[in-house]
Amino acid sequence: MCVVDSFADVKILRYSVDGFEQLTPKQKFLLYYLSEAALWGREILFHQNGGDETILLLRTLDAIYAYQQQKGELDSRLALYTKRVWFCSGVHHHYSNDKFLPEFSQDDFNSWLAQVPNFDTLVGASAGYAASRLSKLIFDKDYKPKKVCLDNGVDLVASSAVNFYEGVSQREVEHFYKTRGANALNSKLIRNANNQLEEQIWKVGGMYSDAIVRIVENLKRASQYAENEQQVDIINTLIAYYEQGDLSLFDEYNKKWVSEKQSIVDFINGFIEVYSDPLGFKGTWESIVELVDAASSERIRLISENAQWFEDHSPIDAEFRKTQVTGVSMRVVNAVMLAGDCYPATPIGVNLPNAEWIREQFGSKSISLGNITHAHHEAAKSSGVLDEFAYDADEISRAHTWGRLADDLHTQLHECLGHGSGRMREGVTLDALKAYGSTLEEARADLFALYFMADPKMIELGIIPSLDVAWSHYDAYLRSGMLVQLARIAEGKNVEESHMRNRLLISRYVFEKGSATGAVKMLIRDGKHYIKIYGYQALRQMFGELLREIQRIKSTGDYEAARELVENYGIRIDAMLHHEVRERYQKLGIKPFSGFVNPRMSISDDGSDIHIDYTEAYDAQMLRYGNEYKTLKCQ
Repeated sequence: MCVVDSFADVKILRYSVDGFEQLTPKQKFLLYYLSEAALWGREILFHQNGGDETILLLRTLDAIYAYQQQKGELDSRLALYTKRVWFCSGVHHHYSNDKFLPEFSQDDFNSWLAQVPNFDTLVGASAGYAASRLSKLIFDKDYKPKKVCLDNGVDLVASSAVNFYEGVSQREVEHFYKTRGANALNSKLIRNANNQLEEQIWKVGGMYSDAIVRIVENLKRASQYAENEQQVDIINTLIAYYEQGDLSLFDEYNKKWVSEKQSIVDFINGFIEVYSDPLGFKGTWESIVELVDAASSERIRLISENAQWFEDHSPIDAEFRKTQVTGVSMRVVNAVMLAGDCYPATPIGVNLPNAEWIREQFGSKSISLGNITHAHHEAAKSSGVLDEFAYDADEISRAHTWGRLADDLHTQLHECLGHGSGRMREGVTLDALKAYGSTLEEARADLFALYFMADPKMIELGIIPSLDVAWSHYDAYLRSGMLVQLARIAEGKNVEESHMRNRLLISRYVFEKGSATGAVKMLIRDGKHYIKIYGYQALRQMFGELLREIQRIKSTGDYEAARELVENYGIRIDAMLHHEVRERYQKLGIKPFSGFVNPRMSISDDGSDIHIDYTEAYDAQMLRYGNEYKTLKCQ
């Protein structure tokens, strides 16, 4: 899995779809049309991240880049900025949420605009209009400075650049959804011309209609190649939801999707994750099309079959345990197509649906993206990060021996059981924790995995040969949480992204408790800081104690406790340690973030088969997507 491109703090990798050539033509056509349905949603995410300006920016950059490239005069500064906008689906860093600025000037930009032939036709706006409209978005650091603002004590809606609300305050949004419910997940809330709050529903005939019509068209084509009648019903229910915009239909789709476990081809498609909404209501659009890897799913089968045992033995309060675990399943899959909020950066595991009541009554479905994980591991083999940040040879040896297994096991426990564990107290809703909800939900799932991967039950089931697998991951988790991940954050900044806050929170919490007892210490050698664990079992107990408290916070909707935990442990960074880590990391000459190019699928000339190609470059793919999957108008 080679690095196919590299820019800023990002490396672009390629993944392969093992098993594709062994599929029947019918299965390949199913994958093809599900992939087309995924790609037609691309521009929705750009618009969700920044509105009309971001679509105009995307069109404009595509036009300039393609023209300069065709002439053989591609300016490196333009190329860098354009690749970053493509990668982040907007002008804000995909992890820090901070706005990034170009290295070129406004005069440069205006000059480039003027050189592009037929700019009006290509972009749908004049060069003069684009130059004027985009000036602040590109060059003004104080204009929309953060995509998602989670700062305590400010109006999170007014402080965030995401395009989920317009003309409304945080207090108005929270009151609206507390009193009316409505279609919070799949709509934009605005103040209309009559000074009333109104939802613009994302559906056919509503907001994003042109894109959703294309998604629906390809879902209908896909249903003709479905593997069974249950899968046909799932696709048709999703289509009905897109056509009507009724979230009760999305609930029906999720219930049916969770119960379907026989097909080889599976997919995720919709407005799903709420990380980009500072209030946790609105779902960004995403899709993953996947192919089940049956041979790699045995370990997950053992985990899911024993889900009730894990729930019964969880260290959380008995009131918040599920008395009957229902419908828990997980499979290793190979990604076939990534789109929306899963592209170019993509998760390595997914657990859905997010609706807690569906999880409790009908279960959840988890996937581990085997080919994505494999690509990450291959790229990391020669990075030098382990040698630089591990304290001693024993730690390095454990990582080489057990690191891949430990990483996979943690992901599988996190997604399969962690997110699906526990239950809410009656009357408590998921939005009770507001801006802190996503961080604590990820922490809850991580802690579940950290606690149980060191349980003797893992050896009994034959999932791991010894607890050294867990100890290897404990080393890695604290090493990453307290040190390595800091390399991803600009100096002087706090931690913003929910997954990073989660890892910092857990690591700092157990370090604070463990350092008092000698279970874990921060050591200095040659002026460099290292984390050294001396009491692995003691650390496991601390993970369990923190899991118990976070489950209580979630189950009871204890906002104040959530705020205190995240603010005290998950946000601020020691400036001197931060500088040291970034300096050490930069000397390695590697990029801290990874993303992917998709394979390209096409119908054979005689229409009987689907071909898959792995040679497309990152910029070629982005330009092609921008040309072939246009749905939104520049305004």
